[in-house]
Amino acid sequence: MKRKNFFQTLGGGAAAATLPAAKSAPTAKSKSDLPNIVIIMTDQQRADFTKLAGFPLDTQPFLDSLARRGTRFPHAYTTEPVCAPARCSLFTGRFPKAHRVRENSGIRHCFFTRDLADVLREKGYRLALCGKNHSHLQAKGFDTWRSYGHWDGPLGPNAAAVREAEFERWLLELIDEIGTEPTPFPLEAQHPYRMVTDAIQFVEATKDRPWFLWLSFPEPHNPYQVPKPYWDMFPPEAVPDRAAGAEALENRSFKWRWQRQLLLHYIPNYESLWRRVRSNYCGMLRLIDDQVKRFVEYLEKTSRMDNTIIVFAADHGDFVGDYGLHKKGVELPECLVRVPMIWVGPGIRSGQTHHPAFVSLADVMPTLCDMLGAAMPEGVQGRSLWPLLQGRPYPEAEFRSVYAEGGVGGLFFEETDSLDFDHPVIKRPGKNIFDELNSYSQSGTFKMVRMGDWKLVFDMMGKGQLYDLKTDPAELRNRFQDPALSAVKMQLLQELLAWTLRTEDVLPTNRYIHKWAERNWYAPHRVVPL
Repeated sequence: MKRKNFFQTLGGGAAAATLPAAKSAPTAKSKSDLPNIVIIMTDQQRADFTKLAGFPLDTQPFLDSLARRGTRFPHAYTTEPVCAPARCSLFTGRFPKAHRVRENSGIRHCFFTRDLADVLREKGYRLALCGKNHSHLQAKGFDTWRSYGHWDGPLGPNAAAVREAEFERWLLELIDEIGTEPTPFPLEAQHPYRMVTDAIQFVEATKDRPWFLWLSFPEPHNPYQVPKPYWDMFPPEAVPDRAAGAEALENRSFKWRWQRQLLLHYIPNYESLWRRVRSNYCGMLRLIDDQVKRFVEYLEKTSRMDNTIIVFAADHGDFVGDYGLHKKGVELPECLVRVPMIWVGPGIRSGQTHHPAFVSLADVMPTLCDMLGAAMPEGVQGRSLWPLLQGRPYPEAEFRSVYAEGGVGGLFFEETDSLDFDHPVIKRPGKNIFDELNSYSQSGTFKMVRMGDWKLVFDMMGKGQLYDLKTDPAELRNRFQDPALSAVKMQLLQELLAWTLRTEDVLPTNRYIHKWAERNWYAPHRVVPL
């Protein structure tokens, strides 16, 4: 029997549905009234590579159409442009300095009280991961666990026919992780296709209970490869030029130039390949788009879509050749920190592009808590977007800026420090790839705030960067020392300081009682002038 729509049980149709604040929100009448929830995540997808976002090529037509059916946030940001820290933030609602995962090897240190999976289990949800994890989550907390990496994943019942194991061996042997010929295996061997098959099987097997699915694509992360027809869709000569080439590194810190040297050490001919990388990257985006479409069409065909919330986001971005660089790794440029974010489903306003609001991956968890009427766990730092998603009034000052972090601490490695390119922390043993996240690229500590057209980056040495993104989107002209911008600089420094204090961790709690702002909105209490 078809389950009721949760939002209709609260009174009124989906478009007019509302919920009061999380602490006083009513609990749904039964488990069967709750909406299904899907978080679709991509790995290393930058926000500006779709036509809806202004890209000249139509890489994700279905996701663009899905965005028109819901709410899109064009100013969404990761908490840190590194996989594990960002993914831990997604599920805990906490920034890296609080959950304590600052690098991909630090997942065991994740620190929190209750995460999104805990909240959903308490609400009676069945939980599934189909795709890449790379977070603190563990299989024992899920009903279905189909975990994929960038080079391997669980084999399906049709594995032999589509040569899944052979495809994964080919991925491991792909020189420099850049496909210079079409991938010689069928679409059905690709991880996104297999993951959607797993996801459909999970949903099909779930009866009379709400379900949560993390559909987590390892792509368009390297290795950059696609089979036909995606190989031919965006020819190298048709892809847009880079925002800036390697010449822009002359005015950057040493770690940027070192990262370029590292890239050329392992891929000496990169300058002749970056257009091919961009072509493959765009093809991977279209491949993902087709698989998201396949999954959503299944939900529609089985009458599940009308009671399903879909969140689409990426963990972080990718250089894809900008600054003459590859993958990720250095500081907090827009191409790495700005990510796509789309919300679709009952109760969410359709056709809304929320330009004014600056939002974060850390906001996803508290938004879902608010939507479900679940109290936010102690230590959550993100803000609920639920009223914004409904098109209801909200304090604009609360969402006038967004904050992100980077670095693992200590001092920056400098040119006088010697580290062999073939050191194990740089070259991954047993694979033909280098690790772009290494001691050099991740050294030090730096934080950023984006507010309006301006962006400020500040590091532990007291050095600042200030960019006018309206006139300088590639962040080529650092205006931190420009005397004409002293007032702008001061306001952004105040905003960054406020964010830095706001994200100080309250855990572990002891005897004292904390006062929390409704929905974690600090705006009514803030004193920094607009």
